[in-house]
Order: sequence, then C-alpha cells, then structure tokens
Amino acid sequence: MRNYGALARQGTASILAFVPTITEVEKLALDLPDNQRAVLAAHLLESLPPVLHDADEGIAEALRRNAELDASPSSSISLKQLDEQIQRRRH
Repeated sequence: MRNYGALARQGTASILAFVPTITEVEKLALDLPDNQRAVLAAHLLESLPPVLHDADEGIAEALRRNAELDASPSSSISLKQLDEQIQRRRH
C-alpha cells in the first residue's frame, strides 16, 4: 500500500503522479471476480444521481401503460407476436 501521508508532505504534484487513471481503475475492476465486479457496479450506480424523476413524463407513461395492461391483460402480446409484427413490417 502506498504511503499517502508521506506523499502529502511532498506536495500536490507528487500525489497526482500516483493517482490512478480511469484506464488503470477499469483494468483493476475488470480483473476482479464476477461477484466483486457486481458489487462494485452496484455501488457505482448507487452513487449516481437518479436519471428519471417522478416528474419525468417517461415514468408517467410507463405507469399509464402498466395500468392499461392491468385493466385489460388481453391487450398485451407475446414476445413472439412482437417479433412477427416487426418481421412483417420489414418486408
């Protein structure tokens, strides 16, 4: 482990010489086992501000569509049906 206290006495330039770059951090992270990478990813995601907010129209639309499906489950289609519809539109 590096002795950052000793580096601090040497000045900012010395400390910055030992700060890992994002590339180095990424390399270290990718070398972790899957379960540790998953924990790290979860911690990083939790540290970010939320992308969607309650005032976001996307959430309101998703809630509206969910309520429609709850009220009328027969209006939904399967993934296979969706794929078939997409294929028909491409031809």
